[in-house]
Amino acid sequence: MHASPVSISLSSYGADLVRQRGQMSFIDLLAAAGVRRIELREELFDAPPDPASFSAAITRAGLEALYSSPLELWTVQGQPDPRLPAKLALARAFGAVALKVSLGHYRERCDLGALQALFAEGDPVLLVENDQTLQGGRIEPLVRFFQRAHSWEIPLGMTFDIGNWQWQGESALQAARQLGRWVRYVHCKAVQQSPDGRLHAVPPAEADLLAWEALFDEFSPGLVRAVEYPLVSDDLLTLTRNQVNSLARLGLGASKEVSHA
Repeated sequence: MHASPVSISLSSYGADLVRQRGQMSFIDLLAAAGVRRIELREELFDAPPDPASFSAAITRAGLEALYSSPLELWTVQGQPDPRLPAKLALARAFGAVALKVSLGHYRERCDLGALQALFAEGDPVLLVENDQTLQGGRIEPLVRFFQRAHSWEIPLGMTFDIGNWQWQGESALQAARQLGRWVRYVHCKAVQQSPDGRLHAVPPAEADLLAWEALFDEFSPGLVRAVEYPLVSDDLLTLTRNQVNSLARLGLGASKEVSHA
């Protein structure tokens, strides 16, 4: 079975370095390291970018793009964020295959019809991620949301962040078992607790990679998986290539239908 495609979230290189160099400067590095997808981060653009230039450069490098926005899908008032159409249009301008957002304040009374009405033909796929918050980082509201969204045939899927579950004390394995059918993209990061009690992302050890195999058993094989942990080195190309090779092997024993959404 072939190795699976790997993405790099540009936040992995550190906000300061990425803002200093600019996100476009990493495109050739990622292509040389064997990356399939570049995850552009809205919060790391200090000035309005030129989406057409990014799209052209990403295409020339043979990569695909995903656009990540800190937008919460559901507002505190229980309405879909009205900025969603603009974010989808921006992601489309970047040539992105998907727009990644977080769940936000979803409740049973939220109007799925109002959300469905915000999509336009040709929009990228919307991927809703479990974040680190009380409202968006717990299994139960995410399951309820995806169940209802599926019944409405809304064009979306899930970004499953392996490490983020720890911020709300949730089990990543239980989350994978309950949410795996909707997962289209996987954020990989290990988590450590500092002496002051704060959690932070770290590169995976062999034990982490072994534990993650059980998660990937719950997903369709061949899903794009992303580095979202610190990549710090004087030789970023070699480090990135090594991490790509490591993550590409996750889930190779699975036998379900391949999906690259």
